[in-house]
Amino acid sequence: MDKILRIDMGAEGGPKVTVEPVGDYAGLGGRALTSAIVSKEVPPTCHPLGAQNKLVIAPGLLSGSAGAMSGRISVGCKSPLTGGIKEANAGGQAAQVLGRLGYAAIVLEGKPQDGALYKVFINKDGVKVLPADDLKGLGNYKTVEKAKEAFGEKIACISIGQAGEMKLAAASIACTDPELRPTRHAGRGGVGAVMGSKGVKLIVLDDAGMSMRSPKDPEAFKDANKRFVEGLRKHPVTGEGLPAYGTNVLTNVINEAGAYPTYNFKEGRFGGAAKISGETQAETEKTRGGNPTHGCHRGCVIRCSGIYVDKDGHYVTKQPEYETVWAHGGNCGIDDLDAIAQLDFLDDDIGLDTIEMGATIAVAMDAGLAKFGDAQAAIDLVKEVAKGTPLGRILGSGAAVTGKVFGVERVPVVKGQAMPAYDPRAVKGIGVTYATSTMGADHTAGYAVATNILKVGGDVDPLSPQGQVELSRNLQIATAAIDSTGMCLFIAFAIMDQPETFQALIDMINAFYGLNMTADDVTELGKKVLSMEREFNQKAGFTSKHDRLPDYFKNEPVPPHNVTFDVSDQELDQVFNW
Repeated sequence: MDKILRIDMGAEGGPKVTVEPVGDYAGLGGRALTSAIVSKEVPPTCHPLGAQNKLVIAPGLLSGSAGAMSGRISVGCKSPLTGGIKEANAGGQAAQVLGRLGYAAIVLEGKPQDGALYKVFINKDGVKVLPADDLKGLGNYKTVEKAKEAFGEKIACISIGQAGEMKLAAASIACTDPELRPTRHAGRGGVGAVMGSKGVKLIVLDDAGMSMRSPKDPEAFKDANKRFVEGLRKHPVTGEGLPAYGTNVLTNVINEAGAYPTYNFKEGRFGGAAKISGETQAETEKTRGGNPTHGCHRGCVIRCSGIYVDKDGHYVTKQPEYETVWAHGGNCGIDDLDAIAQLDFLDDDIGLDTIEMGATIAVAMDAGLAKFGDAQAAIDLVKEVAKGTPLGRILGSGAAVTGKVFGVERVPVVKGQAMPAYDPRAVKGIGVTYATSTMGADHTAGYAVATNILKVGGDVDPLSPQGQVELSRNLQIATAAIDSTGMCLFIAFAIMDQPETFQALIDMINAFYGLNMTADDVTELGKKVLSMEREFNQKAGFTSKHDRLPDYFKNEPVPPHNVTFDVSDQELDQVFNW
């Protein structure tokens, strides 16, 4: 991966393709590379949907290799949702294929003057940018079907649905899984709207004729990879819980902890949680002939994805993730797995972030547009987005906009981005991450739930403000580094508990690139990424006042523990003082 592909969508005479060496960006991958390019090349005060913003798509350092778990892809830009820097992360096959094609990044620049729509085809022979008028207004599933007809079945696709075309701030970018289904999404921050603003509907990747990327030291790499896989398989979370029940294994756990946001973050427990839990979901899938254990990309050994089918055994969607089940389930008072699966399919097809949409519908329910628990009303609201009606465009702009339009005070967002499936009053470490992350409210930016609730990597009392700032800081640093390798974030469970598994990961990178990195170097990489992102946000106008939760989290106790978020503003301002 020694080259960067740039496509100027606004060039005179039509899109212009250039390929250049990685140059100053050498040694960076994934989030480190997307954030480096965005922070260096995008004016922080530009309009997110304007020609000056750039969409950067980068595989990780080990993508396209035989390294286990190395198939994550990073998508970076200035976010139309937060107004700050954004890195959204997805699984699927795209990172592996892009890595084997030799590209460290694709950079989409400028915007078409005539509002035209294009598709990009990349293979070993080069790059073609073609008109995509035939794809206008299609969802992601039909878009991928058309790509298969045109380019065959041995491809990977990156695409947007109707939400991205309409440039809505909750729009995601879909990546296809090994079965060529557009189910793995770079969901957060409206990255799909930026792809839409560039006039790109679809990127098709074909690595036929390309071989696996080979390490500098094959024997050392093979040995490190083997030790890394062994560590993942012996950890109870990555070796047992996630493969058996998927990420939704967390529903009963978080509900029991009193941290499961219910009815738009009014309560911490949902009476219908058992009906939509990972255990119930896996049993339902197995009974109907689906599969609760599936890898979202080749080379995944955790296999926390799955296949959800209807009562007749027909495919509905991929196994809905914990965040999705919560967002469209407990947060909206809905305890029907089939309805949640339908909402998941709609979000994937229209190209919407499931977290943002679930939070938005709960806000809409608070506003009286529907009743909590009304699954059909929730489905109808999501369908409004695909139609592009005025209501649909409001909802597709996310929870913050919807709250403003309908006069709702209790809107669970930070920097304009909706909170995921953990109440920050009952898991205070994740509250610190929500408040201070460069990305807006984001659980993956520093997953303190691991230590607060699951007791991975130590034990910090979730209900006490003590120790939460240090916990969040360390996890945000570690996460920024992991996101740069192309590794799935779930490896963190094993590497936090098993020093030898963390060492195996470092050994893999060293063997691949001929480096001598230490654990301290990994920490420094994480700090470097966060510093770049913080600097961009400050230049975009962010201050310490943006590193705060909405006031009601400090004033309204959440049952059953009846606690508020009481980490002080002074402490929050210390997160990045390392």
